[in-house]
Amino acid sequence: MGTQNPSAPPHAQARLAGDNHPNRRPGAAHRTGGLQHDNARHTTRFTVVGNHLAQHPHLSLLAIGLGLHLQSLPQGAPADIKTLAARFPEGATRIAAALRELEAHGYLRRERHRTPSGRIVTRTVSCNQPTAGRHRAQTPGCPDPRAAEAPRRPETGEVLRSAGKREERSPRKPLPAVPSPAYPAPALLRAATDLLADLHRHASGLLLSARETAHLAPGVAAWLERDVTPAAVRRALTDDLPPEGVRHPAALLAHRLADRLPAPPPFRAPAAPQPPLHPMRNCDGCDRGFRSSDPAARCRDCRSGLREAA
Repeated sequence: MGTQNPSAPPHAQARLAGDNHPNRRPGAAHRTGGLQHDNARHTTRFTVVGNHLAQHPHLSLLAIGLGLHLQSLPQGAPADIKTLAARFPEGATRIAAALRELEAHGYLRRERHRTPSGRIVTRTVSCNQPTAGRHRAQTPGCPDPRAAEAPRRPETGEVLRSAGKREERSPRKPLPAVPSPAYPAPALLRAATDLLADLHRHASGLLLSARETAHLAPGVAAWLERDVTPAAVRRALTDDLPPEGVRHPAALLAHRLADRLPAPPPFRAPAAPQPPLHPMRNCDGCDRGFRSSDPAARCRDCRSGLREAA
C-alpha cells in the first residue's frame, strides 16, 4: 500500500479558461477558419496588379474584375462596351457602369481620335497606377482622380466673378465650315432646317440648338440641291455613330456634310425649242388639208403645178 505506481498519470491540472492559454493567439477562439493560399510561381502569361485596385474600398466587384481584365489585355485589343458585353455574361448596361467607375477613380480614360478617313473613334487607355505621382510623371496621360473634383468650365459668355474682378471668357471654338448651295432658295433652307430639327428622333444624341441648326442648314441644302433625297441625307448623318455617344454632335455633322458631299448631277443641255405648229387649212386648189400660216396659201402639189404651168 505504501508503494506508488510509477505508470499512473499525475493528477489533472485545472484548465486555463478564456484566451489565457499560452499557445492561443488573441481572437483565435472566435475563428472557425480562414483563407489559405496554395500559390505557385508564375513564369508565363501573368499580370501584376496592385492591391490598390484588387482591394479598392470604393469600387464594385464588377469594376475591380473589369479593371484587372483590361490590364491583362495586350496592346491594341478591342475594349469597347460591345466587345466586353459579348465576352462576359454581364450586360452592356452593367459593363458601362463599371467602366464609368474605373474612369472616375483614374484607372481608365477614353480619348477621341479622328482617323485618316474622317471617322471619329474612341481609344481606351488603362492606367495601372493612377494615384502614384511617380507613375504619372512617367505616363502623363493617366489622370489624377482628384481632377474629377475640378471646378466646372464656364460656357460661352459666362462671367466669372472673383475678388471683385469681372472677366469675360473667350468664345468657344467655332464649328467647322459647311458647304453652301448655289441657289439658297427659302424653301430649300426651310426643308434643310426641318431635316436637322428631326434628327434627334432617329438618333437621340444628335440634339441641336437653334444656333447649330442655323449653321448646318446651308450644308444640308447643298445636299438637297444635288438631287439627294431627305432620307438619304438623314442616313448619311446618323449611320455609323460611336456606340458610346457623340460629345459634339454639331461638329460631327458639319464634318460629315463637308467630307461626304456627293458630286453634282451631270449637266444636261436644255432641249432645242420646237418650231410653232401652224393651223390646219384647206387648199383652194384641191381642198387638201395642210398647215400654213398664210390663209391664201396652197398645198405643195398645187404650188408645184402652178410653177410648171408658169
